[in-house]
Amino acid sequence: MLNVKIDTKEKFTVLNPETDHITANMSETLLEHCRNRLNNLPKNLILDLSGVKKMDAEVADALTEIQQVFYEKNASFVVCNIEDTLEEMLDQQGVLEVWNITPTESEAWDIVQMEEIERELLDSDDISFENHPEEPA
Repeated sequence: MLNVKIDTKEKFTVLNPETDHITANMSETLLEHCRNRLNNLPKNLILDLSGVKKMDAEVADALTEIQQVFYEKNASFVVCNIEDTLEEMLDQQGVLEVWNITPTESEAWDIVQMEEIERELLDSDDISFENHPEEPA
C-alpha cells in the first residue's frame, strides 16, 4: 500500500509519495493518483519525490509513460525534489533525459505556469507574430 500526500492548488496538484522506496507493486496506486488528476481540475501535476530514495525500474518506466499522456492531453507533469541516490538510479535507467525535472517545488510551479501560458498562446487564434512591421531602430 502506498500513501500519497495530495495538495491541490489553483493551477496544479502536488503528489508526494510517503515512502522511501516505491516498489513495482505500488506503481498502480501511484499511477491511479496521476490518472485521477487528468480527469479533474486542475489537470497539471507536480510529483514531489522528496524522501524517496529508491524506485523500481517498472515504476520509473510507468511514470515516463504517464508523463507523455499528460503532455498529449495539454497538461503539465513535473517531477521535483529528487534525492541524490534516486537521481543516480534514474540516470542509469535513462529517464532523467525525458522527465521534466526541477530541483525544488517552487521551480516546478514556475514550469507549470510557463507551460500554461505557452498553451494559451498556442491555442489562441487572436495572436499573430507574423506580418508585423519592424519598429524603427
